[in-house]
Amino acid sequence: MAEATKLAGKFTFPGTEFTVHRMGYGAMQLAGPHVFGPPKDRAACVRVLQAAVDAGVDHIDTADFYGPHVVNQIIKEALHPYAKNLVIVTKVGAYRGMKGEWFQDHSKALLHSTVYDNLRNLGVDALDVVNVRGAGLDAPQAGFDFRPGIEAIAELQQQGLVKHIGISNANAEQIAAAQKIAPIVCVQNFYNLAHRADDALLDSMAAQGIAWVPFFPLGGFSPLQSGLLSEAAAEMGATPMQVAQAWLLHRSPNMLLIPGTSSTAHLAENLAAADIGLSPAVLAKLDRIYAETPVKLSTTAH
Repeated sequence: MAEATKLAGKFTFPGTEFTVHRMGYGAMQLAGPHVFGPPKDRAACVRVLQAAVDAGVDHIDTADFYGPHVVNQIIKEALHPYAKNLVIVTKVGAYRGMKGEWFQDHSKALLHSTVYDNLRNLGVDALDVVNVRGAGLDAPQAGFDFRPGIEAIAELQQQGLVKHIGISNANAEQIAAAQKIAPIVCVQNFYNLAHRADDALLDSMAAQGIAWVPFFPLGGFSPLQSGLLSEAAAEMGATPMQVAQAWLLHRSPNMLLIPGTSSTAHLAENLAAADIGLSPAVLAKLDRIYAETPVKLSTTAH
């Protein structure tokens, strides 16, 4: 495989004016512990966002229930007024309790109020992309009906408050049902080197030109742990997490990564993964992780 271009080349969300580098940034970790409350060092979070954009990142993933409200307010502080090429993707379908509990709510009232929260806290007149998040945590809930949620966001799209619509934690049937209501420009599902249940769905989205944005690309709040991954990384002079990200970028041309961090050093490490080429021998070793090796994963709501 030829080495990736800067930030892994570019991808255009289907039917949109949005072309972004394939290596982006996920803002979830800018909140306090367990994605709740303010961070210990808000100024450091501002610096990370500014460093990401300075490095060429033009795709930021967020949600107003991170904090809640905190992360979007930090994004606004760091980057507003936004560069014309910056695409900010948010999601709806959940909220936080007074003690940080995660609740899922797909009512029209909640979805609309969450869009308004995103607009206010990001300081924009319209949201670039809104992902409607399905039920469940790390896997789509069979039988969940996305249609009311898609219809609720499509209503705001018609009002000019939402530019494009995505979907998260969905299976093929649910995506197809959503597409009958509105064009879907991206899918966010749990996917990484060790968790590849959606291989066929990923290929289907690639064939349609729809962006695939994996959540928990490195395993969740506990990193992927595998002897084979560590071996491959040592051979390449890279970190295991860099190799895991490089594998994702190699996996499919519609793959967009959004690794998150509140550290500028860690940010530089993540972005450097975009320039790692993988040999056939390394790819074969990494495929064995999924086929043979138990991998520890830790997940929470995203």
